Amino acid sequence: MSDPRTVSNASVSAFDLKKKVLRLEALYDISRSVANARDETVLAEEALSRTVPVLDAGGGFCAVFEDRGQSGSVSAVGLHPPPAIVSVLSDPFVLDVCRTNDPVRRGETRLLNVEVRSAAGIPLRAPSGEVLGVLSVFDKESRGGGSASFEVEDLRFLASVAALVSPALGALRQIRALAEDVDRLREENRALKGSLRAGDLLVGDSAPMRRAKELIGRAAASRASVLIRGESGTGKELAAKLLHAGSPRREGPFIAINCAAVPESLLESELFGIERGVATGVEQRLGKFELASGGTIFLDEIGDTPLPIQAKLLRVLQERVVERLGGRQPVPVDVRVVAATHADLMEEIRRRRFREDLFFRLRVVEIQLPPLRERKEDIPRLAAHFLARIAEREGRHLSLTRSAVAELLRYSFPGNVRELENLLEGSAALVAGDLIDAGDLQFSLAPVAAAGLAAHDLASIEREHIRQVLVSVGGNKSRAARMLGINRRTLYRKNVT
Repeated sequence: MSDPRTVSNASVSAFDLKKKVLRLEALYDISRSVANARDETVLAEEALSRTVPVLDAGGGFCAVFEDRGQSGSVSAVGLHPPPAIVSVLSDPFVLDVCRTNDPVRRGETRLLNVEVRSAAGIPLRAPSGEVLGVLSVFDKESRGGGSASFEVEDLRFLASVAALVSPALGALRQIRALAEDVDRLREENRALKGSLRAGDLLVGDSAPMRRAKELIGRAAASRASVLIRGESGTGKELAAKLLHAGSPRREGPFIAINCAAVPESLLESELFGIERGVATGVEQRLGKFELASGGTIFLDEIGDTPLPIQAKLLRVLQERVVERLGGRQPVPVDVRVVAATHADLMEEIRRRRFREDLFFRLRVVEIQLPPLRERKEDIPRLAAHFLARIAEREGRHLSLTRSAVAELLRYSFPGNVRELENLLEGSAALVAGDLIDAGDLQFSLAPVAAAGLAAHDLASIEREHIRQVLVSVGGNKSRAARMLGINRRTLYRKNVT
């Protein structure tokens, strides 16, 4: 005859085993819910609905706090009606729970102004330590000969639930904050784009500039590819931004890439993307064309693009698909292409350094930006524009003397508007007061020398200017390129020694 104590112990062991299995299943279900949760309230309700029956509780609640504990929401089981968030936030037991990192349990106590036989709770904390909410259960039932109070194993289960729910709650909070930031930035972007006009970015009222602005305004509304031509520093990227801001794609992204500034070995992946696993440790990365989908891509210095990349660009323009580096499937893209160059592309075509078919694909509409020497009447207004921006940033009042303006008008500005801006930045940094005189202007090439060269052709003036800059920096072409406002590859092509 079997010993009753043995039977009893076996029954208890089977009961305990069943409880452990149920708890593991509940944690598994919560983990799946956490992975799919898109709403904080749904996440709280799911955690609570699994926790209350597993712990044999008579009821419970999960409160999610907002605004650093000033408001929030409450999900409840066994409480009718559910408690208000104000009641939860002011409850002594809840406050005790929020003061610790570990589960808290009580015997007979008051919870939400109600007498309960037992209570247990744990805070839901973000990695930063901020309390995002609290999970609590009460009135444990005695089953299978167990205790009517919450035990250590119950507290461990609560801690496991909190370990799953807290990070998910924090992630949802971050996603919501990011979404709000995106909405705010979109609104600011719409407001900015709505206020953009050609006159706001391309400063000047000279006849050449009026023609350029008119073309930009007319071309912006179309879907045609645009080629912007002009010397370095004339404002080609600003013109591209205006084309985008005035287009039906203004709500989409504007992505710019300087084709001359990216090494040839990296340019393909930058433009078209790269698939994961192409090389050890390489992750998938979208290219600029995919990132610009729905908007505009600006290909600056397109004339410096290597021929193999030109062939792939032609395919993108013809078929509107890209193939990532290492990929096999074409990826559709919906972009408007705006390209820019300072080079004579027809000459590059004759020298077989640029594809003629790509040129005509890019040059559906052409916009020529005039150099500063051809619109000197715009210099005083441009100078005032840059000085106002510098003054606002530094909290000063800056202006030019008449002699300074006269010197600016005498100078040829091979670096165009960018050189003028850099010149004024340097002058403003050197003067102690608010007035910039002619002697404060540190020209790379003396204005008198520039005037003396006026009879020569413009190419000679440019070569002489570059030579003077190279001498001033001891032949360092990187520094010379920065002073001139051009990239180093362009400087090498000038072939000035």
